[in-house]
Amino acid sequence: MRALIGVLDSFGIGATPDAARFGDAGANTFGHIAKACAEGRGDSDRRKGPLRVPNLLALGLGLAAAETDACVPAMPHGPLQGRYGAAAERSRGKDTPSGHWEMMGLPVDYDWGYFPATVPTFPKELIDAFIAQTGVPGILGDCHASGTIIIDQLGEEHIRTGKPICYTSADSVFQIAAHETHFGLERLYEVSRIARKLVDPYNVGRVIARPFVGEKPGEFRRTYNRHDYAMPPGAPTLLDIAQDHGRDVIGIGKISDIFAGSGITKSIKTEGNDDTFTRLIDCAKTAPDGSITFANFVDFDQSYGHRRDISGYAKALEDFDAQIPALQAALKPGDLVVFSADHGCDPTMPGSDHTREYIPVIAFGPGIAPGPVGKRGSFADIGQSIAGHLGLPKLAHGTSFL
Repeated sequence: MRALIGVLDSFGIGATPDAARFGDAGANTFGHIAKACAEGRGDSDRRKGPLRVPNLLALGLGLAAAETDACVPAMPHGPLQGRYGAAAERSRGKDTPSGHWEMMGLPVDYDWGYFPATVPTFPKELIDAFIAQTGVPGILGDCHASGTIIIDQLGEEHIRTGKPICYTSADSVFQIAAHETHFGLERLYEVSRIARKLVDPYNVGRVIARPFVGEKPGEFRRTYNRHDYAMPPGAPTLLDIAQDHGRDVIGIGKISDIFAGSGITKSIKTEGNDDTFTRLIDCAKTAPDGSITFANFVDFDQSYGHRRDISGYAKALEDFDAQIPALQAALKPGDLVVFSADHGCDPTMPGSDHTREYIPVIAFGPGIAPGPVGKRGSFADIGQSIAGHLGLPKLAHGTSFL
């Protein structure tokens, strides 16, 4: 028996009851993308017409979305092949670490530290210490911003002055953008490691190194050499428990970064969703019995959700869907696959931040009986289900749906 988890980063399926408290009333990443495509607003030179995700629908995605009263247009699914439902988050945030940690049995029951929506946004003493310890001549930005926009605005000045671009968002994050060659990739990583220590007293969840290339506005492009420096989980997760019991735990994409390496026995770096899916299929063919393979499909979030790109998000979903049969063909008897998400990022909403939404819970594999699992009260139900499936000790949080 093995478990494989695919996180469609930001793929929410409807606003949770507490969404208004986060400014996200009415958010629905999947529902609004499907509606936009049905109405022609998802058409572009990349794709046209209604959203086509037949394999996800056969696994129960449309039915899972209906659990949240989603505004999904009628989407026939054919014979049902998976267990399906929707899960609400217990953690207090709508960020990447909270979503992933809770999924692995550790809800975040405390508030992260956030920076105010002011200019400047960062405390003066933090930036003074950052400049002194890194030796940079100063910083640019010092505000809430979309990463792609602020790089376009400040990229040339960054190259000219050598000052890194520092910004934040509605998440608990300190982001540092710098040019891979003019500033240097290893130098960016080093100043990010310094920043990680400096933001610890502020209880900030992540420092993210955001490298980019290009020489002028319109040509600047972020690369896949991003690196997240996360605060480590405050207690063992399913990944730690599995490792302690001698199991292989394989992180694909940014999974190892999200857990600060805790509980990961092997980390596989990837460049985009297609590469991530290829590696997931490879692991389905080769991972040993009793293992956990955990993959994050980051493009949904960073390339399309935050950029409010409906057509790009829809195309990414269709490309993901097309690769599911190859994964199914690689599975072995006793395998369990779970597709889910860590939060929403509705591309039809104003701004560029995550949205507080239900996430899909889609489970399938040889021997996994299809059918509804209903609305779940915590993402931790996923971890608890996997723990039971693999014969690992019961987690402190969550209820199995298997």
